[in-house]
Amino acid sequence: MAIKTFNPVTKSLRGTALLRYDDITRSTPEKSLTTGKMEKAGRSNGRISVRRKGGGHKKLLRLVDFHREKFGVPAVVKEIEYDPNRSSHLALLSYKDGVKRYILAPRGVKVGDALMSGPQAPIRDGNALPLENIPVGRNIHGIELQLGKGAQLARSAGTSAQLAGFDGDYAIVKLPSGEMRMVFKKCIATIGEVGNEDHMNVKIGKAGRNRWLGKRPSVRGVAMNPVDHPLGGGQGKTSGGRHPVTPWGQPTRGYKTRQKNKSSDRFIIKRRK
Repeated sequence: MAIKTFNPVTKSLRGTALLRYDDITRSTPEKSLTTGKMEKAGRSNGRISVRRKGGGHKKLLRLVDFHREKFGVPAVVKEIEYDPNRSSHLALLSYKDGVKRYILAPRGVKVGDALMSGPQAPIRDGNALPLENIPVGRNIHGIELQLGKGAQLARSAGTSAQLAGFDGDYAIVKLPSGEMRMVFKKCIATIGEVGNEDHMNVKIGKAGRNRWLGKRPSVRGVAMNPVDHPLGGGQGKTSGGRHPVTPWGQPTRGYKTRQKNKSSDRFIIKRRK
């Protein structure tokens, strides 16, 4: 995977940097593994339900296997595909029993590679094992937080966590944010990093490309009227006169919104800050 740049024949192309997609082997998704996607943004009965979102290209939802529960059944990577709903690519697995599943494409995995999940799976990138069967120090992704719930941590392009050690029935995992967390050692994780690591180097280049992605313009609160925003109004160009807030008055910088006394607090060894 690499980044391509353009000759500055237009103003927008001067700053554009896009992915090359050299490793994509198929342009249409597996029909049996797709479903329609209902947009949750935009307007509902004329009222804006989610600000700054709407429009964009129509997308099909790919059904990704975050559970990897087919233990001991070997699979072969048939295709590497683009997914418009996430930053990472997808790998289409064809299992020996004929079942096909999508997984997040790990870095370095290519068409023809053999993958497996389960406690007996070999230690190689793309295989999914319980945390207790993975050597300490390995990079992992797609980590379950609750046994059988499916992967929740380290799923975006280029990310991985590190298995730092074990403490009784729990594995200690260092997340990309720097947080150290305990996870039940029988939870499933995939070895290696998520692929498409160059996604972070993409430069959109023009506002129109964001509209294709369903991102609408954002109006500053200080540019609004007082009836529309707490920072609005004033004579001349004012800068608000108070700390940044949402239209409903909730602080937007430094204000902790995480609920207190959550049952998961006891599993956090070191917070990301």
